[in-house]
Amino acid sequence: MPSPSFAHLTDRALIRAGGPEAQHFLQNLVTADIDGLEPGGATAAALLTPQGKILFDFLVYKVDGGYLLDAPAVAAPDLLKRLTFYRLRAKVELEMCEDGIGVVAVWGGPMAAASGPLTSVTDPRLEAMGQRLTGAVADLAAILGGVDAGLAAYHAHRIRLGVPEGLQDYDYSDIFPHDADLDQLGGVSFAKGCYVGQEVVSRVHHRGTARKRFVQVEGAAALPAKGTDITAGGKSVGVLGSSAPGGDTFAGLALVRLDKVALAKENGTLLDCGGVEIQIRLPDWAGFSWPETGTAD
Repeated sequence: MPSPSFAHLTDRALIRAGGPEAQHFLQNLVTADIDGLEPGGATAAALLTPQGKILFDFLVYKVDGGYLLDAPAVAAPDLLKRLTFYRLRAKVELEMCEDGIGVVAVWGGPMAAASGPLTSVTDPRLEAMGQRLTGAVADLAAILGGVDAGLAAYHAHRIRLGVPEGLQDYDYSDIFPHDADLDQLGGVSFAKGCYVGQEVVSRVHHRGTARKRFVQVEGAAALPAKGTDITAGGKSVGVLGSSAPGGDTFAGLALVRLDKVALAKENGTLLDCGGVEIQIRLPDWAGFSWPETGTAD
């Protein structure tokens, strides 16, 4: 069996939500079905603007005494402020986890064991992403041993699997959950009751009007910076997210207009990103497909 790789995700932070009304509070606020979480379970989720755009994205873990929200470290204080704003008189306790408590990702081998104050879950977005462990970083390091592969290795793994993340691939308040494939990665419930921005998300889902999606790109040369336009025949069809080297090729994620890319592929039109010729494909796990061509505008 191959040895797993692991990385301390120093770009992530944890917010603890507890109290007798924590479940009800989160259920009425975020995109995921919190009521459906079993102890030790996890889900991807987002907090939206009233217009249905992603304000924050994060993972939610159900733990003893409440929930942990695993969010980008640079955005976590603002997320905590926003949650506090929505709390009003609800019996919910919200706080940042203390220093020394962090998140470790494990992938590419047998799952690590965790017990006591540590939590261990399979990444709820995609099983191939591996495992997330939370707790005292010193304790996690003792369990895992070996050498930390580093953030770059984790993000290369994530990119190769086609899983976008907020701030790494897109800016907050810019795109909808369907654009970020959050509906495909278990982060949106269409069966629960109302939450902030729910009406817009539900309309896009039931009308099937999601024209933009994050997909995978590949090039023979290093890909340019996040935000670089992807063009077909000189016309923009999307924008690049994060990218990483790997073997003989370079991989990335990009938010594209599916219909425009499908038309370019059908016509054999070169797809370019900052002077690098690229190939674009759908993630293996995608539940969506290329649309019929001839309707791109």
